[in-house]
Amino acid sequence: MKIAVIGAGFVGATTAQRLVERNLGDLVLYDIVEGLPQGKALDMMESAPIWGFESRVVGSNDPKDLSGSEIIIITSGIARQPGMSRDDLLERNAGIVASVADQIRQHASQAMVIVVTNPVDVLTHLAAVKIGTRKERIFGLGGILDAGRFRHFIASELGVAHADVDAMVLGGHGDDMVPLPRFATVNGVSIETLLPAETIQKLVARTREGGAEIVRYLKKGSAYYAPSAAIAQMVESVVRDQKRLLPCSVWCSGQYGITGQFVGLPVILGRSGVERIVELPLNAAELKELQRSSAHVAATTAKLQIGG
Repeated sequence: MKIAVIGAGFVGATTAQRLVERNLGDLVLYDIVEGLPQGKALDMMESAPIWGFESRVVGSNDPKDLSGSEIIIITSGIARQPGMSRDDLLERNAGIVASVADQIRQHASQAMVIVVTNPVDVLTHLAAVKIGTRKERIFGLGGILDAGRFRHFIASELGVAHADVDAMVLGGHGDDMVPLPRFATVNGVSIETLLPAETIQKLVARTREGGAEIVRYLKKGSAYYAPSAAIAQMVESVVRDQKRLLPCSVWCSGQYGITGQFVGLPVILGRSGVERIVELPLNAAELKELQRSSAHVAATTAKLQIGG
């Protein structure tokens, strides 16, 4: 399988590294900065004899090299700075993603597309319209990363193995995302039986602030280790047809009372992309939070006037 990663910055390059080390396919690392993707690709390939992977990665500044890609991952864009929300990136990153989408439509219109650039729910919608791809073949990052943060905070609070913690985070990938404590477990045991309510709410709040917390530490730039791990999980589920149940930003057509937009929901990811959206038995309060989050995404999307 040929996979293209657009953007050779921290997120894109780390994603490429994770994908080739898992032998998920041969990669094109594309960037407009001359020499950047070529240098990083060569560095990765020189690690192949040491680490022991057979996938190949090449760097390119030519969008024609996207041709033949079966999966394309869009990571290019401006990263957050301290004090910025993901929505603050809208205008700059919308222009970048629109340009990238035009290149994909021209050279690889049949590719499955994963959008990472923030604000991801809005820009997944923009890319879908620009490329014209089927909605089940384009989806965005968000929930897997947010759930990963929630899982880490739970594991650290309880002093348990990360692998035993499961969690679900829905809604837009922003400050009003919806972590669901009722669906968070440690080896099947609900965290609501293991932690007091006030502690759970602190973990929920930290999850919502997870990306901003890292930005405050870094001062310039944002997270890339956890985002690239989340992307790799999505790609692996597709390439190996694992049919994982994962929260992703996907096109809604009535599920949870949400229609005509992209927002984070639990889905089955397989070789054909989004195979189905899973509707969890949310209570009234959870559903209200999810719909409020989706309404925020819809309002931000409307600013771009991109249609559906």
